[in-house]
Amino acid sequence: MNNIQEAYNNWSTTYDSDENRTRDLDRIVTEKTLANLRYKSILEIGCGTGKNTRLLSEISENVHALDFSEGMISLAREKLKSSNVTFSVADITHPWHCDNSSVDLVICNLVLEHIEDLSFIFSEAFRVLVPGGHFFVSELHPFRQYQGTQANFQTPQGTTEIQAFVHHISDFLNAAKSSGFRLKAFKEWWHETDQNKPPRLVSFLFKK
Repeated sequence: MNNIQEAYNNWSTTYDSDENRTRDLDRIVTEKTLANLRYKSILEIGCGTGKNTRLLSEISENVHALDFSEGMISLAREKLKSSNVTFSVADITHPWHCDNSSVDLVICNLVLEHIEDLSFIFSEAFRVLVPGGHFFVSELHPFRQYQGTQANFQTPQGTTEIQAFVHHISDFLNAAKSSGFRLKAFKEWWHETDQNKPPRLVSFLFKK
C-alpha cells in the first residue's frame, strides 16, 4: 500500500490537468447517479483531489471525505472550502473512525482496484451505514483490467503504473451479499470515444 500511496502523492500535482477519460467519465457517472438524491451525511472513501466532493457537498448536509494520499487531499482542501465538508487522511484498509449506523451514503470511486480485500471494505461500509443507507461504487470495469489496463500517469522519467488487483463482477456482488447488502442498481459505462470497445467503468448502488 505504501507504493500506491507514494504513487498518488506523486500524481497529485498533475492529476487534475492530465488527459484522463476514465476520471472524466467517473465524474459523469457520479452526477448521473446521485445528482437528484439528497442525504443528511455522506462518507467519501478515496476522495482524491475532490473531483466528486463538490457534488456531494451540494446533495448532503455533511460530507466526510477520506484519502490516504496527503498530496491528493491537500489539493482537495484547496479547491473546496465548504463549511459542510471535512477532509481526513486515512487508510481505508484499517478500521474506519466512524460510528456504527451514522452515515446515509458511502461512496467509493476508482479506489477498489487498489484494494486486495474487498470484504473488509464492504463490511465497514455496511457497519457505518444507517438502515436503508446506500453504498455507491464506481470502478474500472474488469473487462478493461483483463486487457491490461490499470491506473497510470506520466512523469519525465516515463510511465508510472499503480499497483492494482483484478476484481471480477462476481467479486463485488459476493462481497456485498456476504456483508448484508442488496443490489439496487448496476450499470456499465462507456466514454464517448469508446465505441465498439468494452465498457470503461462499472457502477453499483447497494442498499443496507
